[in-house]
Amino acid sequence: MAIEQTFSIIKPDATRRNLTGAINAVFEKAGLRIVAQKRVWMSRAHAKKFYEVHAARPFYSDLVDFMVSGPVVVQVLEGENAVAKNRELMGATNPANAEEGTIRKMFAESIEANSVHGSDSAENAAVEIAYFFAGTEIVG
Repeated sequence: MAIEQTFSIIKPDATRRNLTGAINAVFEKAGLRIVAQKRVWMSRAHAKKFYEVHAARPFYSDLVDFMVSGPVVVQVLEGENAVAKNRELMGATNPANAEEGTIRKMFAESIEANSVHGSDSAENAAVEIAYFFAGTEIVG
């Protein structure tokens, strides 16, 4: 098993409801270490750039609006197969389809307000981590 890093965002719906600690507890109980974390309020330009991969999709504008609606917590998680483990912990994008015990099943309000974002590959994790963190901010 490989130790790797992945990127996570605790979204505005979850920070608004003060769920950061509860979500972090899920990560940590599953063996992921939080090696970098900060609370930020993304600007519209920052959110548009971060989600530009979805720019042609019909939900892009709503996604950007949602992500700038309140503060988020951006994180670097580290552990064995961290990308896959985080994806499993998050659950299906649609919380109605998420398995019991997953973050989205426990905390999400809707498909859009689904509490967390996580990288879908190690390559994207590296890009997303670099977008929010300097190397000196990641402390294992």
